[in-house]
Amino acid sequence: MTKKDLSENEVLEKLSDLWEPLNEEQRSVLKDNITLHTYKKNESIYCEGELPDQLMCLLSGKVKIFKNGAGGRNQIIRVIKPVEYFGYRASFAGQSFVTAAAAFEYSIVGMIPMSIITRLVSENNKLAWFFIRQLSIDLGIADERTVNLTQKHIRGRLAESLLFLKDSYGVEEDGCTLSIYLSREDLANLSNMTTSNAIRTLSNFASEKIIAIDGRKIKFINETELEKISRIG
Repeated sequence: MTKKDLSENEVLEKLSDLWEPLNEEQRSVLKDNITLHTYKKNESIYCEGELPDQLMCLLSGKVKIFKNGAGGRNQIIRVIKPVEYFGYRASFAGQSFVTAAAAFEYSIVGMIPMSIITRLVSENNKLAWFFIRQLSIDLGIADERTVNLTQKHIRGRLAESLLFLKDSYGVEEDGCTLSIYLSREDLANLSNMTTSNAIRTLSNFASEKIIAIDGRKIKFINETELEKISRIG
């Protein structure tokens, strides 16, 4: 195991969902095949069209999964938080990546070869059920996001995205400020709108005293109203 910023025990503790169902021999195989990789802010983790060969787990930091769209505009499909697994669906499906991934900020990603994972899954029913459950959860989230991003108006989409970020990454110690500082472009890409529309709608929310804006920091002032806007679309 390559050590970068995290001890072996810390890594294995974070990978407890994989670790706990395994027997001692399987645990030894897993431990011997984990490598840690660090990524700088905005650095690519994998690209659309590449062949997957690693199970990835975000151990610290923040990651976006996105797809290149028409006119060079990206659509953020998912955001990954510690400790979540990604990059494995395409391998299980026998496909190349249909999305790309990049770090929002300095991030540490644990990687395990998919050849090892498929071997362990074939030997361990509990591990197989873990991945079935994860894929099912991800599919449900994707379905809900698809409806929200296609049927809601601009205000509803942006409100939904702000609440989605709060659910995913939480808030700072003040209990109000989002703990992720997105560029306006990233926020627009998450909300399926142009950057100019995102800027204008954020300004409207601020003038209505729903949020407060300080650079890339967004503070919730009236979360109840934001939830109402998201709900009515």
